[in-house]
Amino acid sequence: MSKLAVQNQFLDFSDYGRSAGKWIANTLKNTSFTPIHVTLLFGVSGIIAIYCILKDHYYLACFFIILKSVIDAADGELARIKKTPSYTGRYLDSLFDIVLNFLFLAAICNVSDSSFQTTLIAFFCIQLQGTLYNYYYVILRNKSVGGDKTSKIFENKTPKAFKGESQKWVSFLFRIYIVAYGGFDKIIYKLDYGASQLKSFPNWFMSLVSLYGLGFQLLLIAVMLALNWIEFIIPFFIVYSLLIPVLIVIRKTYIKEKE
Repeated sequence: MSKLAVQNQFLDFSDYGRSAGKWIANTLKNTSFTPIHVTLLFGVSGIIAIYCILKDHYYLACFFIILKSVIDAADGELARIKKTPSYTGRYLDSLFDIVLNFLFLAAICNVSDSSFQTTLIAFFCIQLQGTLYNYYYVILRNKSVGGDKTSKIFENKTPKAFKGESQKWVSFLFRIYIVAYGGFDKIIYKLDYGASQLKSFPNWFMSLVSLYGLGFQLLLIAVMLALNWIEFIIPFFIVYSLLIPVLIVIRKTYIKEKE
């Protein structure tokens, strides 16, 4: 968990691909591969997984979904190893994630009895869950000494491009990012705006919140596909959202702004 200072590192259930991601990054560090190339690779892995779902090859879909999570961890690691932080890569990564999440659920809808309306609700729920995790995690990263600060707590201003990337491209991707994620961010900010005033979160709390991390969400989907529980996937993620108010109540009750 290189995005955080040692004292802030926690057991992240969504980050199981980190070790393999670091290995990939170290393998590529002396090549011409860039972090954006790696981001494109995890997009390809996700598309293959979607194809496998549509063709009822659920074990293969499970493999490529997990591979997507591993490669997803590698792009950020490669950026840190090569010391090439990039807002272009940061926004592309997030945009690929939201598109793939929708397509995963749409493919599952296609091979199950779930309605498209229910699928849209599940998509809203899965994004809101991920936004809660990212909100707390980005707060921790920004307050952690030496933590990664590429992501901002409040994404309300176009960032200045890093050296080597185009400001126009960063501004363009930022606008798309706000359209895709802005609504989810506003909901979570409204529900727990005070969390942004905290200096840190207990490790146990962040481990609990990581059950909403994208990697863990995808792991749940992969496991249910492998078990042939296709009909349960979409309703599960709707019900899974009931944990959102529980986590916020825990934060407000046991982790105060004054601490």
